[in-house]
Amino acid sequence: MPSRPAEDLLRDLAPQVLGALVRRYGQFEACEDAVQEALAAAVAQWPKEGIPENPRGWLVTVAGRRLLDAFRAENARRARENALAVATPQSELLGAADSPPERDDSLTLLLLCCHPAVSMQSRIALTLRAVGGLTTAQIAAAFLVPEATMAQRISRAKQAIRASGASFALPAEAELPERVRAVSRVLYLVFNEGYTSSSGSELTAPPLADEAIRLTRLLHAARPGDPETTGLLALMLLTDARRPARTTADGDLVPLGEQDRALWDSRLIADGLALVGEALSGGPLGPYQLQAAIAAVHCESPSVAETDWPQILGLYDLLLRFDPSPVVSLNRTVALAMVRGPSVALETLAALAEDRRLADHHRYHATRAHLLELLGDAPAAAAAYLQAAHRTRSHTEHRHLSSRATHLHPPE
Repeated sequence: MPSRPAEDLLRDLAPQVLGALVRRYGQFEACEDAVQEALAAAVAQWPKEGIPENPRGWLVTVAGRRLLDAFRAENARRARENALAVATPQSELLGAADSPPERDDSLTLLLLCCHPAVSMQSRIALTLRAVGGLTTAQIAAAFLVPEATMAQRISRAKQAIRASGASFALPAEAELPERVRAVSRVLYLVFNEGYTSSSGSELTAPPLADEAIRLTRLLHAARPGDPETTGLLALMLLTDARRPARTTADGDLVPLGEQDRALWDSRLIADGLALVGEALSGGPLGPYQLQAAIAAVHCESPSVAETDWPQILGLYDLLLRFDPSPVVSLNRTVALAMVRGPSVALETLAALAEDRRLADHHRYHATRAHLLELLGDAPAAAAAYLQAAHRTRSHTEHRHLSSRATHLHPPE
């Protein structure tokens, strides 16, 4: 048995065990509960007794027993459920101890957790628990909500899947691209929350970003020929490569223009750049491929001044055709300022204020402050930084924006 941290091993095995049970018994909610109990038992026992020779078989056995107990506890369905469980040859689930699992159900699980009947917030929670192997408490802590709230969210998601009548099977080929897009959307949201936390005292939540990358690698392995999946993985790697330089030792935010690029993770950059090349030559363009291309230009540039801003602006113009969202438009104004000057960018930004989704967002005011600073209007920039600071729920961003305002226009 290879020596691996038990936590990493459990995360890898969780979707395999759940897939084996759901594939056989077909009851996602009951199987997911049983697997969670088995994972909890492993966390309690393995550190004391050591990792078993066949950890997957151990988890399947424990989860199967818990599932059987749950079936037996349901009087109304006892006869049918018990017969089904007892009649199942354990060997069908276990496989050979030293051989890899006969099939990987991770993609099927991802698709099931991102079923259209489930809300976006619940998709995220269920994906992290069922496929990511995180506990309810871990997910609740990452999203800064009470554990009871997260437990209810997960429970509602499982009930919605059960009510929809969804089966544990890959959708029809015609439905698959749309369902994969839903999975990609969920994984990208998880990554973004990990890369820049929307609230709380820390700028980042590395476990979430790491988990999003791990699950996207699974998706990429299941669909290696999908250029958008490849682009999404490249985008995550190239973005995450900058994480070590984004904060000081004291946890203060360091903007892109002031980051020590020697701290960027060269291994992630190399992997990301290789994937970008693969994605851009793999088929029709999509938003993740274009965002990955933008990230690649940043990663290949030795400094902000030497960045190929015209190329980035061109990529944003192309990205807007696929994703005409206010966030993309907002990010484009920064590139526009670097190519055509801050005055032109401010005029474009003013037009974006008509979008109510953006007008009250702290990133709009932070961008406006940055452009005013480039223009040399320190008092107006300081006021805009303060407006941004008052709107963010991130303590780190609030501290940075307030500091910026004070630096530009010290209080009298």
